[in-house]
Amino acid sequence: MKQFILYILVLLTGFSSCQNATPKPNVILIMTDDQGWFDAGFNGNATIQTPWLDTLASQGIVFNRFYSASAVCSPTRASVITGRNPLRMNIPNANTGHMLEQEITLPEILQEAGYATGHFGKWHLGTLTRTQMDANRGGRDKFLEHYSVPTEHGYDEYFCTESKVPTYDPMLKPKQFKTGESLRYGWRAVEKGDTTLPFGTAYWTGDNQQVLDNLEGDNSRIIMDRAIPFIEKAQQNEQPFFSSIWLHTPHLPVVSDSLHRGNFSDLSIEKQLYYGTIAAMDEQIGRLWKHLQANDLADNTIIFFCSDNGPERGTPGDAGIFKARKRSLYEGGVRVPAFVVWPNRLEAGKRIDFPAVTSDYLPTVLDWLNLSTPNQRPLDGVNLAKALDGKQGQRVKPIGFIYQNQITWVTQQYKLKADKKLENFELYDLLQDPSEAMNVIADYPEVTEQLKAGLLQWLESVDQSSQGLDY
Repeated sequence: MKQFILYILVLLTGFSSCQNATPKPNVILIMTDDQGWFDAGFNGNATIQTPWLDTLASQGIVFNRFYSASAVCSPTRASVITGRNPLRMNIPNANTGHMLEQEITLPEILQEAGYATGHFGKWHLGTLTRTQMDANRGGRDKFLEHYSVPTEHGYDEYFCTESKVPTYDPMLKPKQFKTGESLRYGWRAVEKGDTTLPFGTAYWTGDNQQVLDNLEGDNSRIIMDRAIPFIEKAQQNEQPFFSSIWLHTPHLPVVSDSLHRGNFSDLSIEKQLYYGTIAAMDEQIGRLWKHLQANDLADNTIIFFCSDNGPERGTPGDAGIFKARKRSLYEGGVRVPAFVVWPNRLEAGKRIDFPAVTSDYLPTVLDWLNLSTPNQRPLDGVNLAKALDGKQGQRVKPIGFIYQNQITWVTQQYKLKADKKLENFELYDLLQDPSEAMNVIADYPEVTEQLKAGLLQWLESVDQSSQGLDY
């Protein structure tokens, strides 16, 4: 049934090479892991060195107000490829649930439209093996139902891990830690002669197809070593491509070699490791951009960049002026660094205040590619095309968030926050008070009641979806 729906979506748009001689734009969705809003030069940080991210951001439009759909990673990743709040498909937290077969994903739609599709890096939307112990859930009896690999959801190929890995030598950990190091936080990259142990996870390219080669060194480079050949193959086949590149950096454990952490040698070892791994990741994003430029692909490639949530607690990760961090639905937990680049369409060098969220990717990309959205089920994302073209200044449809005991309802101006019992309400004017210092709920009773009504209606819709009624 789902394949028939996808076929109809493509057929209705008449999206085929014989009907449209204009080259189809390529699409790359880059996502980092636990990178705070202020952990990038293009948002004003002068300490962390991200020259390539800054260069790429300058080629497109930077979002001043971009949100991850959740305060942790797995739910946000679900929103990216479905355009829907992750609670609709029962992925409320990290290491819970999996991408459901009944969901219609962006790679599925593009695959049906003739795109080569590939996923590289972190997956975290299901386990990748049933046969051996792997990462957080793989190969364990109680998690077998959560086996769900990218090729079941529209990807032609993948190179990915279930969840986190060290950001350097991703399959290893040292037997002994030096001062300032720990298994949780990170360590200096192991050197020749150091005794190591397996970290306990693996890269996979298919069912029981564990990768064993080219897994040494910077993890972002290891991922890009697979993503770039995928792009090359698509170009050789004269095929447009869709790629999600979900980097592990700077999720703990942060591991950095002497070259990259040496750029920050006057800082604490914790900052050397954290900043060093971001600098190494930045080089690989630059490598990708240079490859696109050298092969005449840059102008006609859409690149979205964002983080999956705010910075982890107890790290040098920085949310800037925004309140709280990862696992919180205050701004610091969900407002993330983000930009979009498409030289053939978007004006370069702009910043916009339009509130956007990872759920907006699907409807926006489909509009740009003249493809229909799966409108037989609720979408939480909106089409950003007019906002990015400077023709729409305000978001009409609010953004809803649910994480653990927190619920928020975010409009152009306000954020209504409550617990899951719909008690202990708070109200913030994000335009006047982006750091959420003042709870103004007592000052705006009419606004509060209006927002409550919209929130309750949305929560009912999400609950119906979670019961499988959309399928």
